[in-house]
Amino acid sequence: MAKLKMKSFTIVALRRDRKFLIEHLQDSSIAELSFSKEPYEGFKKIDCTSRQQVFERYANNAEKALKILDSAVPEKTSLLSSFAGRREIDPDEIGEIADRADNVVEICNRIIALDKTKTDNAAEKVRINTAIAQLEPWEKLDIPMSLDDTEMTAVITGSLPKEMSDKELAELLASKPELVFEFEIIYSSREMTCFTLFVPKKQKAEAEGLLRASGFSYPPLQCRGEPKEETDALRKRLSELDYETQKADEDIKSLADNRDEIKRVSDYFTIRADKYKAISSLEHSDHTVVFTGYIPEEDEEKLKMICDRVDGCILEFEDADENAPVKLKNNRFSEPAQGIVTMYASPGAEDIDPTPVLAFFFYFFFGMMFSDAGYGLLMFLACAIMIKKFRPEKSMRNNLKLFEYCGISTFIWGLVYGSIFGNAPAVYYNHFTGKNLTMADILPWPILDQKKDAMTILIVSIAFGLIHILAGMACKFWVLWKHGDKKGAVFDVGSWMMLLIGIAVAAAGTKLGDTVKYIGMGIALVCVAMLILTQGRDKKNPIMKLFSGIVSLYDITSYVSDLLSYSRLLALGLTTGVMAEVFNLLSEMLGKSVIGIIPMTLVFILGHLINIGLNALGSYVHTMRLQYVEMFSKFYEGGGKQFEPFTLNSKYIRIKEENKK
Repeated sequence: MAKLKMKSFTIVALRRDRKFLIEHLQDSSIAELSFSKEPYEGFKKIDCTSRQQVFERYANNAEKALKILDSAVPEKTSLLSSFAGRREIDPDEIGEIADRADNVVEICNRIIALDKTKTDNAAEKVRINTAIAQLEPWEKLDIPMSLDDTEMTAVITGSLPKEMSDKELAELLASKPELVFEFEIIYSSREMTCFTLFVPKKQKAEAEGLLRASGFSYPPLQCRGEPKEETDALRKRLSELDYETQKADEDIKSLADNRDEIKRVSDYFTIRADKYKAISSLEHSDHTVVFTGYIPEEDEEKLKMICDRVDGCILEFEDADENAPVKLKNNRFSEPAQGIVTMYASPGAEDIDPTPVLAFFFYFFFGMMFSDAGYGLLMFLACAIMIKKFRPEKSMRNNLKLFEYCGISTFIWGLVYGSIFGNAPAVYYNHFTGKNLTMADILPWPILDQKKDAMTILIVSIAFGLIHILAGMACKFWVLWKHGDKKGAVFDVGSWMMLLIGIAVAAAGTKLGDTVKYIGMGIALVCVAMLILTQGRDKKNPIMKLFSGIVSLYDITSYVSDLLSYSRLLALGLTTGVMAEVFNLLSEMLGKSVIGIIPMTLVFILGHLINIGLNALGSYVHTMRLQYVEMFSKFYEGGGKQFEPFTLNSKYIRIKEENKK
């Protein structure tokens, strides 16, 4: 239950065995490869970027095709299907996927081309509809809009930005007495008046100048034929585009049966791209290739077995440096909480693995805050069923196991508090029998009532908080002691631990008797003296040593503040219980008759689902806060780099673990 000891390794092999080694390292997922920026003397890096980019393009096209399919034919999935994870396949299926890859690439290209047709058609329809809108006012025009002038007569077709009658337009044109004209209004509305004007060719410029002064403009769209003919042709083209789009959509839907195969091929190309990316980073000479990286010490034999399968392969191990990545390994109880640790930060070189300590307190505090036996039982059963039914991958399985253990803790604390869906057993027993019993009367064991015994629960919460803080300080003590700073462990950490214990014993003595109280006070005073004498030991001036020791006692305020944070154990537990009782009361009020049983049941179920959602989230967040802020601040530095093995970076498929080589 700790950080695994890491080893750095160097493999020198023949170039002909490069592909074999890289594929087996990728498949086994036991080693993290490290790459130097500059090649060793006599070695060089081989550029495989072009091959890598080809496979990345194929993978991207596959993903693009999947998005198109998801838009056209959404995949039917259940609400819980996300727990199932990737599809598990045998290693032999990789070869079958490779054999089908070229065909699938063609299918993906076909899907992308069909989608492009739909996109292009949509853009063209916008342009056509715009053109139709521009031509509609001119549909009654029985000559081409771009009719050329004759030898003697000029044709001016355009519009003015207001509504005009024949009389008004004639008066406008007649304002130039010498102008000879003939016109026809084609369309008129409040926004515009469209017309065709015929004038002598020699007066065209004069007529245009007169019209421009009133806001005249030529049609935004010119056409060689009559507007009506052009509009009909455009509407016909719209129908053709609708048919082409519908046909493309149907063709895309007909290819939806290839979705699973496209997913597998997408992963296949991603894996191939990763392989060539790794090869580009390896050191090559004319005949050899060099692999370097990190591996957990427990996996050394597996790497040796891989190397032994090729001739002339040299493998060397060394103790890893402080820059080595971190891999955690814990037992079944603690492993689900590893994600909580890495969410904060992976352990640094000087850190211990805090997972076992965190796991216990995380389950413990979550249950104390969620604090309902009914809710805990539901959480446990839901997680257990999902693990058994879906057989999720490791990360999802750990998340479900985390809440499974939290469910057990919640169930136990619910029994301690006498909360089973709040006070539901008592409420409904009284409702149907007419009696007036409480949960304390119904349950055969003594309980802590969260409302009546709030002060007792607060004291218990603070006590557990003290134990939690002391656990964090004990971890710091161990880290300092392990790295040779024994004075720091004893004086800087041990003294504070004993001081807090002494104060706690003295506080307990107010109930247990003067002897206990005086023992606690004695321990506290000795520790205060030790702190005053040792906290300034790095100072040379005796007065400064004493002053630094006295000032260090101010840190007691931070410990008091930390302890008060654990009052949330009472507050969150009380919130869960009170909300549950409120929903029980509301549901009981509706169940005064036989017909009322139905709304009573609905309110009960819906109310408790709301309570579970809100308070499970609150318990999770506040439990993490207690770990990160109150305990981790006492000893945990973080800053480590998580172990990231060279592996099959797949999104949809995974190789069966038992068949991995």
